[in-house]
Amino acid sequence: MFENMSIETLQAYWWIIISLLGSLLVFLMFVQGGQTLIYTVGKSEDERKILVNSLGRKWEFTFTTLVTFGGAFFASFPLFYSTSFGGAYWVWMAILFPFIIQAVAYEFRSKPNNLLGHKTYEWFLIINGLLGTILIGAAVSTFFTGSEFSINKLSLTNLRDSAISRWQGPANGLEAVLNWRNVALGLAVFFLSRILGTLYFMNTVAEKTILTRCKKQLLINTIPFLVFFLAYVFALLIYPGFSVDPNSGTIFMESNKYFHNLIQMPYVLLIFGTGVVLVLLGIALPLFTFDKNASRGIWYSGPGTILTVFALFLLAGFNNTAYYPSTFELQSSLTIHNSSSSHNTLTAMSYVSLLVPFVIAYIWYAWKSINNKKIDSEEMRTEGHTY
Repeated sequence: MFENMSIETLQAYWWIIISLLGSLLVFLMFVQGGQTLIYTVGKSEDERKILVNSLGRKWEFTFTTLVTFGGAFFASFPLFYSTSFGGAYWVWMAILFPFIIQAVAYEFRSKPNNLLGHKTYEWFLIINGLLGTILIGAAVSTFFTGSEFSINKLSLTNLRDSAISRWQGPANGLEAVLNWRNVALGLAVFFLSRILGTLYFMNTVAEKTILTRCKKQLLINTIPFLVFFLAYVFALLIYPGFSVDPNSGTIFMESNKYFHNLIQMPYVLLIFGTGVVLVLLGIALPLFTFDKNASRGIWYSGPGTILTVFALFLLAGFNNTAYYPSTFELQSSLTIHNSSSSHNTLTAMSYVSLLVPFVIAYIWYAWKSINNKKIDSEEMRTEGHTY
């Protein structure tokens, strides 16, 4: 089946998979957003215990999806992996470190006589929620704003130094935070994760005092989210973008490139618009009909987040667009065509990808089978395992 596909079709197929994994990752960062709220909506030790245990039931999904996303990128588009992960290593280390201390926190926070004390581990969770979301958002933004690197495939013939890609930025990736557009998307992801975390608490927690504070936090975080998200989208549509000549492969700057992508790919515009509407609907339902729909918001904003981020990834990679542009040397920019694995490798991986529906089914089963009873003080007193 897959061996009869052209390499262009396989490249597009794998970009869709990468886009889906990336959008799932952003949705699952409701865990990180919820972690930043444990002292805001949890005013007592018992309340914070409820919140941490609510998040602890799902935290592995975010970590696993992050690892899967990185592995899939490595296998399907290795030149991106070697360029970004090998060159911008400080920003990726800054992303991975908070996820490591998150795992440590969930493992040891409630252990008796733990070395650091449970409050230290709670701050580990807050650091993960703050840095993890902002830096991932900033890293994704570089798909549109560009990074400082160069590519020279002839280096393979140099036995002394065969590195194809070289990072030219002075801070090995951390310079991304000096671009206001990258910071804007990072902050948009941060506040979105707090919104999703709030909606998740509304769906899983039964304590009325916590739910009342969640409603307040939902409004507080929605306002800056809309400011940063709309500012980023507006800039995305009016700034020049990185276009590719389909015949020669030459990279050039095109005015309003991503606006043109939306118009020329109406299915992406439909996905993006539907996603944004669902996110807003998930926020509006609890705000205006709290007693009736407080627990339902996550089931609208969650899928809406997935669709919106999925559309942004498609904008970055399809319609003759460089998905990882170089601001140092324009012709070094990466596209899904010049950075992918070989036809044979993509074909073999595509057969493996047929297992993805089974993996998704397992995740759904695990999500539903893990204790989903709403947590309250009584539940905490009777529950065997706590985080």
